[in-house]
This record gives sequence, C-alpha cells and structure tokens, in this order.
Amino acid sequence: MSQKLAKSAGLIGVATMSSRVLGMVRDMVQAHYFATGLAADAFVVATRIPTLLRDLFAEGAMSAAFVPTVSRYLEQGGKPAAWRLGSQVINALLIVTGVLVLIGIALAGPITWAYTNEAYHQIPGKLALTVLLTRINMPFLMLIAIAAAFMGMLNALRRFFVPAMSPTMYNVVFILCTIVFVPVFTAMGIQPVMALSLGMLLGGVAQIVSQWPAIRREGYRHQWVLDWKDPGLRQVLVLMGPGSIGVAAAQVNILVNTLLATGIAGAPSALSYAFRLMYMPVGIFGVSIATAAIPELARQAATASYDDMRKTLSWGMRLMLVISVPASIGMMVLSTPIIELIYKGGQFGSRDVFLVSQSLLFYAPGIVGYSLVKILSPSFYSMRDARTPVTVSVITILTNLVLNYALVHRLGFQGLALGTAIAANVNAALLFILLSRRLNGLDGLHILGVLTRVLLASAAMAAAAYVVEARLHAWFPAASLYAHLIRVFGGIGAGVAVFATAAWLLRIAEFRDAVSRILRKVRK
Repeated sequence: MSQKLAKSAGLIGVATMSSRVLGMVRDMVQAHYFATGLAADAFVVATRIPTLLRDLFAEGAMSAAFVPTVSRYLEQGGKPAAWRLGSQVINALLIVTGVLVLIGIALAGPITWAYTNEAYHQIPGKLALTVLLTRINMPFLMLIAIAAAFMGMLNALRRFFVPAMSPTMYNVVFILCTIVFVPVFTAMGIQPVMALSLGMLLGGVAQIVSQWPAIRREGYRHQWVLDWKDPGLRQVLVLMGPGSIGVAAAQVNILVNTLLATGIAGAPSALSYAFRLMYMPVGIFGVSIATAAIPELARQAATASYDDMRKTLSWGMRLMLVISVPASIGMMVLSTPIIELIYKGGQFGSRDVFLVSQSLLFYAPGIVGYSLVKILSPSFYSMRDARTPVTVSVITILTNLVLNYALVHRLGFQGLALGTAIAANVNAALLFILLSRRLNGLDGLHILGVLTRVLLASAAMAAAAYVVEARLHAWFPAASLYAHLIRVFGGIGAGVAVFATAAWLLRIAEFRDAVSRILRKVRK
C-alpha cells in the first residue's frame, strides 16, 4: 500500500515541483518589474477573490467532494457513468461560475472597496487600478473550474502526472506574457501591470488545453446534459458547498490579511510573495502525498476498511512531518538570504527584501499545519462527513481573525503572517483529534514519536545552517549573485547534511525510506 502511494506521490511530486519552481520564477519576473510597489499591490488585491475561488476549486472542494464521488462511480458503474457525472458537474460549474463572474464584474467597485481600508483608498489611482484589474481577472473563475474538473476525473483514474503538470503550463504562459507584454504595454501607454492579468487568463486556458488530450484518451466526451435531480450531481454539489467552507480556512485567512495589510504600503504584495514561497513545500510534498492518498482513502471508506484508512493516514502524516518540519525551520533561519537570492534586483530593493523576508519568517511555522490539512480534511469527505471539517474551518477562521487583529497592532504586517501560521496549525490539530476519535485512533504515539525525533534533527539542522551561512557571509560579503548562491546553498547544504546525519542516528525510518526511493530513481 505505502509503496504504491509513494510511487504515485513521487510522480505527482516531480510534476508539482516543476510547477512550483516555475511559480517561483513567475514571482521573480513579477518582482523584477513591479517589486512591492503600487501596481504590485493593486494586482495582488485584484486577484484575491479569483484566487480564493481558484484555490477552493483546484485544491479544495474538487478534491474533497468530486474525486471520491467519481472514484465511487468508476467502481460501481464504470467510465460511462463517471463521464456522465463529470459532464454534469462541469456544466453546473459553468453556470455557477458564470454567474459569479458577471456579479464580480458588475460589483467590482463595491467589492474592492469592502476588502481594502481607508489608507489604501487615499493613494491616488490605486483603488481605480485595482477595480479595473479585478474586472479583467474575474473570467479566470470559469477557466479554472473546467481545469479543476478535468484534474479531478484524471486523479480518480489514478492519472496523476498530467493534471499535476497543468499548473506548469499556467506558469509558463504567465512568465512569457509578463516578459513580452510589460515593455509592449509600456511603449503603447497601457498600464504595464495589465500584462499580469493577460498572463493569468491565458494561463487558465493553457491548464485546460494541457489536460484535454489525456482525458480524451480515457474515453471522455463532453455531454451537454444537466439534471439537477441526478443523485451523483446532487451528492457532489452537497459536498462541495460545505466542502468549500471546510477547506476554505487558508484562503479566507489570506483575504482577512489582505484587508488588514492594505493599510501598509507594500504589505499586500510582500505577504503574497512570502506566502507563495512558504507554500512551495506544501504544494510539492503536501499536495502530492494527499493527491495520491485521497482516491485510496475514498475506496477504503466506501468498503468500511477503517484499519486500512488508519494505515494510509498514518503513513501520509508521518511522511509530511519528515518533510514539512525541517522545511519550516529552514525557511525561518534563512529567510533573509533566501529572499535576497531569489528576488533582489531590478525594482526589488532592500526595503522589499525586508518586507518579504519578515513575512516569510512569520509565515513559515504554518507549513506543518497546511501540509497536514491536505490529507486530514478530505478524509472526512471520503466518509461522507462534511459537517466536521466545516465546523473546524469556522473555528479556524475565527481564531485567525482574533489573532490577526490582536497581532497586527503589536507586530505590524508580521503579525498577520504569524496569526495565519498559528491558525493553520490549530486547524490541523483539531482535524487530527476529531478524525482520531472517528477512526478509534490514528497511530498517534507513532506519529508523536516521529515528530519528536524530527524536531530534534531539525534543531541541529537549523544551528548548522545558521552558523555556516553567517560564516560564508563573512567570507563572501559581496552583493553579487555568485556570493548569494554560495551563502544560501552553503547554509542549505550544511543543514541537509546535519539533518540526514541526525535522522540516521535517531532512526527516523520515514526519512531513510524517502532517501532510498530517491536514490533508486536516480540509479534507474
């Protein structure tokens, strides 16, 4: 079981890693042209609503509700039944997202005004540009709904690589549009930030086109049918409604951060850059492991194989801890050198480095929580329980609201990142406790033992990375790319070496298994 899931997770990880690396390149290109200035803030705020709904469709409700239902239809009725259900879901999504797009375009002004504050409104031209970009970006919802449906159907068939690669196409198109059209629009007297919106829309089209050949080879032919009384469609929609809420904590919390951050110049874009960088290990490893496990969990839940569910969940969580804990601590220790290496240059200066590195420092503790939620929340939907994750999500959102309002007055924009990180871990902890009760245990002692040893190994790793990076900074103080590369990768290399040694001494089997699989793939 674990070997099969690990293989699937590895394929997804390769595809997702390419997407996340290109996503980082996308941010580098955007930062080069716009840094954390007025246009960057306007684009970040203008994409907040479309991005929130995109994340819900792509990584939230679709995986939590659609994939288990399609998996069940494939088991019971084969591909014809599953494809009919998929067509109906796509048609329903087109109607729902189409209505949302029209509402968003019509009410872009009031909506944007509502989640920005007075300080943001007083900057000349900033609110008007944000409203215009919001209207342009709204059709992205329809594009991502179709792409997410294709992704769900392919994942239900255990075809993971192609859908995991589709965001790579989005990033490639976005990067090309930015590089090509920023100078073109500038020469034409058009707001150059429009290039980012163009890249966003064309990137959404690319995600659909990149998946179409694979799903067509599986026999899918779209049917323009829609029966709102169809039991499968109703089950998906019933789960997707609360399912969206159940996995919405992260996105709603980011929306709250946007509202509070708009009073600080540069903070919205700085928090956005930092969040996406922090989310990279979550997207590569957390989503990869969860995507491989969710169809299996759905099948195990459908046959009431709860012992197998416990084993699958335990394996997934232990593997996530081995990856997410050192990633979190490593980003905290090396936040400033990492940001200098990745973003500094062009319009991105020392003040921008400070804003983004501080945001990353306080966001990083949330990596663990965000990773675990990726597998914990969908497990409830596999058992047709939408109520529990919804309740937990509401508690998490309220926790984030209280923390952010309290911390922003004490720590400034850093408090927004810290409040979000704490809320993410609260979310994961509550889901773990309730799922453990539901399944009569989740191998808690084993997981706690792995967590304790990983924390010890990560502490040693952090000390080594900090000392080596500081020493290399003294030896190579220049601001050149060469010096940055030596300092950052020297610190990372020392940290990884110490962590590997500590993991071997502490007998962290999950780490050894991961390394052995990687080495086998390299030899092949």
